[in-house]
Amino acid sequence: MSFPFPQPIRLPFYGGERTILKRDAMFIRVEADNGLVGYAPGPGSEQAHRAIEQTIGPFLQDRTLADPDALRIQFFEGPGADTELAKTYCCVEIALYDLAGKAHGVPVSELLGGRVRDGIRLYGSAGMYMPPEAYAAEAAAVAELGFRAYKMRPALGPEQDLEAVRLMRKAVGPDFDLMVDAHTWWRMGDRSYSPVTVEQLARSIAEYNIAWLEEPMPPDDHAGYLRLKEKDIVPLASGEHEPSEERYLDLILTEAVDYVQMDVCCQGGYSLGRRLFAEIARHGLGFAFHSWGTALEVIAAAHLGICWPDYVCEWLEYPCYSSPSRAGMYPFPLAAEILKEPLELNHGDLLVPRTPGLGVTVDESVVDRYPWIPGPWSYFRTDSPAETRAVMSDHSVKWEPSGAGPV
Repeated sequence: MSFPFPQPIRLPFYGGERTILKRDAMFIRVEADNGLVGYAPGPGSEQAHRAIEQTIGPFLQDRTLADPDALRIQFFEGPGADTELAKTYCCVEIALYDLAGKAHGVPVSELLGGRVRDGIRLYGSAGMYMPPEAYAAEAAAVAELGFRAYKMRPALGPEQDLEAVRLMRKAVGPDFDLMVDAHTWWRMGDRSYSPVTVEQLARSIAEYNIAWLEEPMPPDDHAGYLRLKEKDIVPLASGEHEPSEERYLDLILTEAVDYVQMDVCCQGGYSLGRRLFAEIARHGLGFAFHSWGTALEVIAAAHLGICWPDYVCEWLEYPCYSSPSRAGMYPFPLAAEILKEPLELNHGDLLVPRTPGLGVTVDESVVDRYPWIPGPWSYFRTDSPAETRAVMSDHSVKWEPSGAGPV
């Protein structure tokens, strides 16, 4: 499914421009022979769609859903030996858990070990490449919506980025959490921030008591993260670009960051999350879900998160899209319309239903309202070197060079 913007959204940054053409989404539907249906969020990509249609769907045909874990092992011993195919299967597996929960009359959280709480803390996630005053206004608007935390994405140069944090703290006061997602700092070609600049900026930002600094360096540079963390300047977060369980374990076992991040929709589903949480708890680290898609993705992640205490799984990202009645990053109505009822929020927490399965009702009519539009959803252009990268699927998938740029 795709929601195209009436006009491309152009967001200049320090050394280039990002152009957003549309937002994509997927929901996965698995139907049992007794008529029960399970749903899951999926990455909005043609590759994932082909994998489900050609390999995963035929594998599941006529199988008995007694234990989702047993089915996954069978798949991994067969076609799922391919890493990317295995990740896509783990998306589909969320629908199997939804289906199993409905069949047994229990919420998905009970199938994942049992909930230890009913809610999980959210952080409102929005702002990208705006003047400092605009970030401050958006932070205040997110606070007005009832959230207790706000994450933004700066990339307008060190001085402007610092000014944005200063104004945000002034706008929301001392008792509100702020997160700085710096994933553009190392993507700006020759204008990318050097390690020295990153450290200096981290020290300045730390004065405003932020909850974490996210991905200020290339995510595969675990040694660089560890060096910065050992200086004890500001809490660090990373993980949404980790390509494998092995790389996650390296991030965790070296304790290179304070907060580990993962997207259940794109990076390994419930099975990987459960394994990682045990290691995260053992090493005294925190966890924060990455979630940049639909409300179905948010609730799917929440069922796993509430099976662990909040000192292990502390945060869940809640994308704040704009609408005629509220501020946000940009409009993406499909994100909410995928569910027939809105998620239940209470003082910045998401309350997870106790009804069977995921506890939500998917509105399948969104498929007709938002037909799929092939091609990249976004382009990322740097001035030096002159290069344009196409962004396919979720941004946790590595961006690839493209010979063509935005229209």
